[in-house]
Amino acid sequence: MSRTATYSTTVKWKGEHWGHIRMGNGPEMDFSAPPDAHGHAGVLTPEDAFVAAVNTCVMMMFIWSAERFRLDLVSFECFGEGTKQIELDRTELFTQVVLSPRIVVCSDESEKDGTLKRLQRALDSSVKYSLVANSIKSKLILRPEIKIVPRATNTKAFE
Repeated sequence: MSRTATYSTTVKWKGEHWGHIRMGNGPEMDFSAPPDAHGHAGVLTPEDAFVAAVNTCVMMMFIWSAERFRLDLVSFECFGEGTKQIELDRTELFTQVVLSPRIVVCSDESEKDGTLKRLQRALDSSVKYSLVANSIKSKLILRPEIKIVPRATNTKAFE
């Protein structure tokens, strides 16, 4: 049997192209349209929030998957970039979101191939089980950079 969950936000206009958002989970912040849409720089924009929603949800699902597949995760950092298309009538649509995770895991040399296979399964699962990835029209592209370090090294730096 399926279940439901509800999430909420409240937005308030502050004048000009400024708004304030209060999220149901507690955080609050000002936001604006991006500068290219008569907004302001240096604050959250709906476009930033969209890309961040995809990036953060996939990351959280990767962390869950890495635990499930028993990966010795050292670090995870992901750059996300959304591409929007602007039509002649000025309607806009994100056509794709590219996530470029940099992942470091520890593994013994003898287990390297198995670790890579489990890591790929974890990446696949992170997209499959991501609520946000499943909820968008945009094409989602993953471009991972993976580093496997010997267990004794356990370094967080991408060199």
